[in-house]
Amino acid sequence: MNTLNHPSRRHFLTSDNSASPLISPLYLSAPAVVELVQRKGLKACLTGIADFIQADFMRWEDFDKSARVANHSANGVIELMPISDHSTYSFKYVNGHPQNTAIGLSTVMAFGVVADVATGTPLLLSELTLTTALRTAATSALAAKFLARPDSRVMALIGNGAQSEFQALAFQHLVGIDTVRLYDVDAQASAKLMANLSGSGLTLVLCDSIAHAVHGADIPGASCAVVARHHGRFERPPPPNK
Repeated sequence: MNTLNHPSRRHFLTSDNSASPLISPLYLSAPAVVELVQRKGLKACLTGIADFIQADFMRWEDFDKSARVANHSANGVIELMPISDHSTYSFKYVNGHPQNTAIGLSTVMAFGVVADVATGTPLLLSELTLTTALRTAATSALAAKFLARPDSRVMALIGNGAQSEFQALAFQHLVGIDTVRLYDVDAQASAKLMANLSGSGLTLVLCDSIAHAVHGADIPGASCAVVARHHGRFERPPPPNK
């Protein structure tokens, strides 16, 4: 059942002077997401997200999939990511601006909309910055559950920025990782991550190179923006030749 299509999830404000209802979609703010995670617990949220992602992969052919629409600039990229099935349409707006941290802004910021296909009615407007971090981590851990050895306990984490904390915790809760080997070209990022994860129960090993980090790791993981400057624009590098 699609809970967004349930009558309790639709909000209508009807004016006495108009026969047409004014649509007020459900709004999920960043503070509301934080409160939800705190109330339900991070492990429960990651598990729930992973379960929904797996269920959607199992009905892959139901989705009308469109390529993301990307607008590149000198400093980064802004992307729209649309997708729909027979009942629900959604899109995500997300940016990627690696230099934003120098001016006190996040590298990635996002929001999204869910709408009813039959009527076009917007049902949900949601922040997706924090939600994207949770979804990215849950997706990575879900893939590892199918691809990694069942007895995997050690993970290498290359790139120790904001996303890396979510990655480490998702792999701990969903895969059973108990040791994370950390490396970043920015030593301060690694130090911050170690401080943030100090009470997680994970064993943290600070490494001085990628080779050092992956040595002895069951799962190599990367959590960093891979970009290349090309004619004044930031772009993802092309895939390697086969």
